[in-house]
Amino acid sequence: MTNVPDDIDTLQRLLQQALLQNQVLDTRNQELELELVALKSELSIALEKLKLNLGRTYGKRSEKEPKGTFNEAEKYRSNVEPKHYKKGRKPLPVQLEREERVYELDTPVCVCCNEPLHVCGFEESEQLKVVPAQISVIKHRQTKYACRRCEKTETQSKVITVAKPAQPIPGSLASAEALAAVVTAKYCDALPLYRQEQIFARIGFEISRSTLANWCIKAGELLMPMMTAFAQHLKQQPVICADETTVQVLKELGKTAESTSYMWVYRSGEYQRQPVVIYDYQPSRGQQYPQAFLEGYSGYLQTDGYAGYNNIEDITKAGCWAHARRKFVDAQKLQKKKTGKASIVLNLIQKLYGIEQTTKKMSPQERCNKRRQLAPPILEKLHQWLIKEKEQTLPKSQLGIAINYTLNQWQTLNCYLQDGELGIDNNITERDIRPFTTGRKNWLFCNSAAGADASAVLYSMAMTCRANDLNPYYYFLKLFTELPQRPCGADLSDLMPWVVARNLDI
Repeated sequence: MTNVPDDIDTLQRLLQQALLQNQVLDTRNQELELELVALKSELSIALEKLKLNLGRTYGKRSEKEPKGTFNEAEKYRSNVEPKHYKKGRKPLPVQLEREERVYELDTPVCVCCNEPLHVCGFEESEQLKVVPAQISVIKHRQTKYACRRCEKTETQSKVITVAKPAQPIPGSLASAEALAAVVTAKYCDALPLYRQEQIFARIGFEISRSTLANWCIKAGELLMPMMTAFAQHLKQQPVICADETTVQVLKELGKTAESTSYMWVYRSGEYQRQPVVIYDYQPSRGQQYPQAFLEGYSGYLQTDGYAGYNNIEDITKAGCWAHARRKFVDAQKLQKKKTGKASIVLNLIQKLYGIEQTTKKMSPQERCNKRRQLAPPILEKLHQWLIKEKEQTLPKSQLGIAINYTLNQWQTLNCYLQDGELGIDNNITERDIRPFTTGRKNWLFCNSAAGADASAVLYSMAMTCRANDLNPYYYFLKLFTELPQRPCGADLSDLMPWVVARNLDI
């Protein structure tokens, strides 16, 4: 047995030391427990990110939910008539040129009685014929005139040469048709210039990639007046949607080749009948660029939650429910059960979209009235749920990120109830920016700032054509033919896409 001191003072001192040691141990245990909780939280978040990244890499990319996930939302939309699609092969377009091939017997004689056969009908079928691109040469022959009398009586004779129409690129091999073909292939079909160079070589015409790039830059410069007209038209509309994506420019003043630049996209609202899409290349993602572009505009600006669009003068910012929903879709992928917390939110958001499906063909005022009648109870229920769950959810977990994002954007997300001209989300702009991101995977970068500016102009034309259901090749051909003939500052209203679409007989 350990010797215990008989002195009371010594015993009290030892007891106090033991109590202090226990307090230190208790404090350390509490610290270790907090560290363990923090480590478990970090591990949980890391596993969520890993699972989410694996899902993005190898899983389905669609945000559409499997059938039966939101039965309540489906019942809510049961009054919408289902679409019925005809089965079988669709007929070939009637506007395509037809080449008729007739098959007949050389000697139409009956094999039974040797009597002549008569035609009693035809069996017809159609096949698609595709001929690879063909190139030809336009030879300009300018007639010269001289005066016989002046030749005999004057010291010099004046020769008059008939002028040819102004060309899109003076002194260049590029005709309006050639330019339209090259820019349509690159900016609509995401076909890089080096591949077009190879295609031309197969046809029998050698042309360098640098020459094609110069054509695109010159084409962008020629179309700048149309960009000005597009911007003026856009700023007259009640809603502008905006988004931005990255682009790498190798030779940019004051920046390294590895640095990131941005392509900003502004477009008409979802319900505008004469939409335009404008790409705007800028060296960074600073707020000064949307401020400069939108100077003089007063109306709604619909974007995601990026703070660079905040506090722009005379502009009311509207949010995007698709971005909020997307974050809960990511959280749902990490749920252990199909009916988890993220699914509750997605169910409510789906109801909001169900309302939108019934208002597509309504007037703006009717759409606004329908939203204000049906959406507020759903939004209130969702808001109360988000506030309650925020206190019980790790802020850095995927669900916590989704909740915090939605609550932080709550005012802008509800802005679409104010005006029927607004859409519920900004997906329409993302669809217009997607061709650029698809093309970027092929051509990877722009060589110079001039090339990036030209790409912005040409993508603007191509995406505006798509928004107006206009064949971009014919629109580019129209612009490259007409703009060289117009003086500076001329009226271009007859070259706006919706006007050209009405007048083109194709």
